Amino acid sequence: MTEEENNLIELTDDEGNVIKCALYDIIEFEDKQYAILADMSHTEDEEYDTIIVTYKEEDGMSYFETIEDDDEFDRVSDYVDKILEEEYEDDEDEE
Repeated sequence: MTEEENNLIELTDDEGNVIKCALYDIIEFEDKQYAILADMSHTEDEEYDTIIVTYKEEDGMSYFETIEDDDEFDRVSDYVDKILEEEYEDDEDEE
């Protein structure tokens, strides 16, 4: 199995649809861990949709859960947007 295959995660949405995602990063914010996922169901012409979920490890298993609190989701989303913008700017500076 390649490293890319190891980072693929399947999520099930509220309608029961399976969404294949790539694990982009796990971050800590406000004493919780969150996973930043890239939705891999896009076409080549589309940008990746970013999915943010809570991340927990228990007994050697990883768990991803929807962020139910709208305020928490907004705070985490703003933080992730800043991280991604900084990384994008750093990539442009290297070119």
